[in-house]
Amino acid sequence: MIRELTCVECPMGCKITVKEENGVKEFSGYSCPRGKMYAENEIVDPKRVVTSTVKLVGGGVLPVKTDAPVSKKEMFKVMEVINSITVSAPVKTGDVIKENVYGANIISAKTVK
Repeated sequence: MIRELTCVECPMGCKITVKEENGVKEFSGYSCPRGKMYAENEIVDPKRVVTSTVKLVGGGVLPVKTDAPVSKKEMFKVMEVINSITVSAPVKTGDVIKENVYGANIISAKTVK
């Protein structure tokens, strides 16, 4: 099996080819160690930063995100937690809204007074 990935670790956007045969994976096309690590992680356990909004007391919404990537397998569970959160202002960008949600904190992506 052959998979082609575009590395997102830096602006170069290397085109990485992953060949898998009998459980052995061969990587090519990356120009730095971060690219190889990205490809290995993407094949084994892809992760993403989750962005969404939470309700604000009194109306409106606050944009939030995870402060670290979470496994794609856990994204729907992370969203269930995010959807259950209501926040009161004031909130500053970077404030932790909820700690340790599947390995990441939910943080504010905006200041609301």
